[in-house]
Amino acid sequence: MTKIANASAKGGSASGGKKYIVANWKNHPDSVAEAEDILAYIDEYLKNETDKKERSLIICPPFVFLDDVNKILNTSRLAQQVELGAQDIALSDSGAWTGEVSGPMLKRLGVKYVIVGHSDRRWKISESDEIVNKKLKTILANEITPIVCVGERERNAEFKNFLKNQIEATFAGLSAGEIGKCLIAYEPVWAISRPAADIARSRVDVEHGVEPQRQTRSRDDQRSAEDNIGTGTPDTPESVLESIAIIQDVLNSKFVIRNSKFLYGGSVTASNVKDFLSLNQIAGVLVGGASIQKEEFIQILKNL
Repeated sequence: MTKIANASAKGGSASGGKKYIVANWKNHPDSVAEAEDILAYIDEYLKNETDKKERSLIICPPFVFLDDVNKILNTSRLAQQVELGAQDIALSDSGAWTGEVSGPMLKRLGVKYVIVGHSDRRWKISESDEIVNKKLKTILANEITPIVCVGERERNAEFKNFLKNQIEATFAGLSAGEIGKCLIAYEPVWAISRPAADIARSRVDVEHGVEPQRQTRSRDDQRSAEDNIGTGTPDTPESVLESIAIIQDVLNSKFVIRNSKFLYGGSVTASNVKDFLSLNQIAGVLVGGASIQKEEFIQILKNL
C-alpha cells in the first residue's frame, strides 16, 4: 500500500471561484487500509499534478473512519488541499439519541462539512423534510458548513411543485444569512448512481460489445439493485439548469437569497463532470459511487 508523505503546512478554506468536489464514500470502504489506499492515490496525483486547479476537495467517509481519515489528512500533503466532511448528524447536540453522532463530536473529529438530506436518507430511511430541517439547523448551530441535498424522485409533471415544497420545508425558519452559508446539492433521485459492481460491469460490457442488462447478476448484486433508488443515468446539463432556476426562484422569493452555491449530484463520472462544471451556475459536484473507485475519481479531478 502506498504511504502518504508528511507535510507540516495547512491550506486555507475554499473561496472565490473554486469548484467544490465532494466525495461521498457512503458505507465504503471496508477497512482503514482501503481508506488510506484511496487517499494515498489521491495524494500521489495531487503531488504530480502539473495543471493546478482551483477547487475545494471534501472527503466524506463513514463515521467509523472519520478519526482515521482526519489523522491521515493532518499528517500529509492532503492537509493543504482536502477538508473533512461527514455524511450525517444527530438531531440534537445532547440527549438520549442511541446510535447518533452529535455536532460537537463531529467538530472534535475535524469535520468542516456535513451532508444533510441525501436521497439515501430521505427515500430509504424515510427522513422527512422536518427532520432534514432540524438537522440543518443543528449543523449551522455548530458552525459547520451544510451540504444540503434536494431533488425530485421522478421527473414528471409535478416535479416543479415538489421541488418548491421541498425547498420551503427544508429551509423553513432559517435566515438569509444562514441559507447563504449552505452548499445546495441538486440531486435528482432518479439519476443516482447504481452500485459500484454494476458500474464496473457496464464498462466491461461496453468494451466487449455486450449489452449490460443481459448479464446474469449474483444474489448479492440483486440485493444491491433492490436497494438502489436511481437509474444510474445522469441528468442533462440543460435539465439541471432548469431545476436550479426553480430552486433559486423559491430561495429568492421566499428567503431573498440570490447567490446560492449549487452542486450537482447524480451519477457524476469522469466522462460527464466537465459538462456540469462548465456551467457558471454550478459551483461543484457531489460524487457518490465513483468517489471510492480511485482511478475513476482521479479522472474526475483531471477532467475539471
